[in-house]
Amino acid sequence: MSTTPGAEGGRTFDVAIVGLGAMGSAAALELSRRGAQVIGFDRFAPPHTMGSSHGDTRIIREAYFESPVYVPMVQRAFDLWRALERASGAALLRQTGGLMIGEPGGVLVEGALRSAREHGLQHQILTADEVRARYPVLNPEAKMVAVWEPRAGVLSPEACVQAQLEQARAHGATLCFDEAVSRWQAEATGVRVVTARGSYRAKQLVISAGAWVGSLLPDMDLPFRVERQVQHWFAARSQADAFTPQRLPIHLWQFDGERFFYGFPDLGAGLKMAFHHRGEIGAVDALRREVNAAEVEEVRRAIRRFVPSGDGAWRASSVCLYTNTPDEHFWIDRHPSQAHVIVASPCSGHGFKFAPVVGEIVGDLLEDKPARFDLAAFRWRGA
Repeated sequence: MSTTPGAEGGRTFDVAIVGLGAMGSAAALELSRRGAQVIGFDRFAPPHTMGSSHGDTRIIREAYFESPVYVPMVQRAFDLWRALERASGAALLRQTGGLMIGEPGGVLVEGALRSAREHGLQHQILTADEVRARYPVLNPEAKMVAVWEPRAGVLSPEACVQAQLEQARAHGATLCFDEAVSRWQAEATGVRVVTARGSYRAKQLVISAGAWVGSLLPDMDLPFRVERQVQHWFAARSQADAFTPQRLPIHLWQFDGERFFYGFPDLGAGLKMAFHHRGEIGAVDALRREVNAAEVEEVRRAIRRFVPSGDGAWRASSVCLYTNTPDEHFWIDRHPSQAHVIVASPCSGHGFKFAPVVGEIVGDLLEDKPARFDLAAFRWRGA
């Protein structure tokens, strides 16, 4: 994909989208597919490694521990990812099944069970011994249990973003890469978006800039926090240890109170492991991009404890960004004083799987259509 240089003269687009990661690329595809004239901007060239939509793998799961409100959305997401696979010819989603492992009564186990029971999802409750028997590479502690769901799996984030962008362009979207938006302003009939290359007009604006969303709403004093997260890849300790998708599902762990840890099967790059939350908080452009030895050793301690045969040679680490709301729900709504503007970000570190659904939600908001899902938790909460 090439960058579209310069401003588009006197042309007015139906929609301008700022940020073309998971949510922005999905919105660009959905809106252009509906016939809208779309222009999208990204300060880098997506899919890239500077934001939240990279790292080879993302989990998709149905028994959603965060809240049952997400279950209908993720069910729709499964259908939309498969549809995108058919349209693009790309392999995007691999079903592995999934385990949510922790102590009975914990947020992870009880939340997963609540969603599974409320929505009648297929699932099983396994004891620690049953987990070890079924998946010998996993080592839950005796007091732990697991919620097994068969539908969970792995998304390929870079391929997903690439496919959404390619399909958006195929439907007529104009995509401007390496073109940061410095500001926007409301006008009588829409908005004007300003970059270093010029200015562009659109009837409506979608801000889906992830960790940079605050810079595009500087007067709002939004309660968003950008969190540095580190993903790590390790080799198995021996060739006899099986971490293939056929023998290991995605797995999430709650341990030592409120700590969370997750892992993937080896899809070729190694065994991926990471902590969920508890990362450094700061301004997006000031957060460290390098990973030090102490951080690798910290995740190794969790691996030795719960996936001991995954404690092999270190292969790689990568920094990605969460942008968190105080309640960790998404933020998808119209600007409270600018009716032409929709904010579709942030997603608090668990949003990637929902990208095509968020694209549909944004499309419906722009067209003033009735909501397909319960969006109450995602509305503007004050600033």
